[in-house]
Amino acid sequence: MSRAVEVDRDLRRVRPAPPGPGVEAGPPPRHGWPGRLQAAVVVTDVVGVLVVSLVAVVLGVTRPDPWPPNLAVPLAATVVVVSLAALRASRSWARRALPVDVVQLRRVAGAFAATGLILALGGLALKLDAVRPWVFVVLPATAVVVLAARWAIRGAVHRARARGRCRSSLLVVGPTAAAAELVARARRASHQGWTVVAVCAPRPGPPSVAGVPVVGEPADVVTQVRRLGVDLVAVTGSGRSPADLRRLAWQLEGTGAELAVDPGLREVPGARLHVSPVDGLPMLRLAEVRLGGGARLLKHLLDRVAAALLLVLLAPVLLAVAVLVAADGGPVLFRQERVGRHGRPFRMLKFRTMVVDAERQLDTLADEGAGPLFKLRRDPRVTPVGVHLRRLSLDELPQLCNVVAGSMSLVGPRPALPREVAAYADDDRRRLVVRPGITGLWQISGRSDLSWEDTVRLDLRYVESWSPGLDAAILCRTVGAVLRGDGAY
Repeated sequence: MSRAVEVDRDLRRVRPAPPGPGVEAGPPPRHGWPGRLQAAVVVTDVVGVLVVSLVAVVLGVTRPDPWPPNLAVPLAATVVVVSLAALRASRSWARRALPVDVVQLRRVAGAFAATGLILALGGLALKLDAVRPWVFVVLPATAVVVLAARWAIRGAVHRARARGRCRSSLLVVGPTAAAAELVARARRASHQGWTVVAVCAPRPGPPSVAGVPVVGEPADVVTQVRRLGVDLVAVTGSGRSPADLRRLAWQLEGTGAELAVDPGLREVPGARLHVSPVDGLPMLRLAEVRLGGGARLLKHLLDRVAAALLLVLLAPVLLAVAVLVAADGGPVLFRQERVGRHGRPFRMLKFRTMVVDAERQLDTLADEGAGPLFKLRRDPRVTPVGVHLRRLSLDELPQLCNVVAGSMSLVGPRPALPREVAAYADDDRRRLVVRPGITGLWQISGRSDLSWEDTVRLDLRYVESWSPGLDAAILCRTVGAVLRGDGAY
């Protein structure tokens, strides 16, 4: 069964059939899951705030030096009311921003910070010392409980979307190439919950785009929205004038579908994007990437300290691996020239996983990769010990020495070979503005299973969106990627 037929069948399961001739099509019924998700978030927030405040009252009144009983309940009520009001005012319950993402987590943290400030100022004004434990103990505990519940809901939504539930249907409008790119990105980011069900592209053109049926031309968007009952219309590529977009937004009113416009930027995080209206014209501002400064210096120092500490803690493992590698009589370490930050070469260290003359055999092997990367799923040069070292990424542990020396980072783009850099396009060289890493987005996303284009895309995304939080998230996810062994060969 073709992909187009499957999509149409799945769409008809959740959408009513189009009205017959002479019957005016009204707004289609919407999905019920966004409302249920919003209700679940609100309920868990309210329950979390109430439970922590109740526990604080009970523990505070029953301890040896109890809080003033006459103030415990009023303070608890104040914390509950102010916290929930702050969550509401910070738009952390906005349906459009759910499920939980980084922006939502920041809004929740900001709401509790504002609540703490209000309580602190109130206690200072009324000279109430009993406010202190609520500001410094109860509120942080409440924030942790609420954030943990949000994170659990986020995981549940992602698991549901992996099973095809809690998803929004999408109609793509634009040229074939741009539509195909958006379809591919929506499929890769399945946790976003977008399912492209149809495309409106200029004619003449193919009957489908990346397996998605082309149901009409850009002029047919509103008709197809009413027929299919999609949740979102995404305009990508060029060819739509500002007047056309404004007119389309007006025409979509009453259909229940929202309008999204691709600004043409790629691998740019949302945190760097800001909308600044100029006399009614929304201008998309792109904040400068901070590739230096105190945050980068702190990252460099933490990398070196953490790598040195890991070398000490993993010394028994390093010694055991070295003994296993040396058993075949060859050198323990493999040194290879790689290209680091700003194109400076350095010698990268790895435990040897291949036979001694592996480099001389390279020209005799068939490359299974695309682009400058050499890939071979079953490389005959890999030793029996090397197979296991690669699967568990133990061969990369000596790179901690490179991190201590300052030529690498714990997290960063994949360290490139000189022959790869020689084949770089101008855009690819953007990867060289930061230090390469032992792990990175490429490692937690499939490693050697990735195409060259995907590797570059992920590395550029890391450079453009770097933050300490991103590094921490990548390091946490690296553990799971290593244990699964995905793409390790």
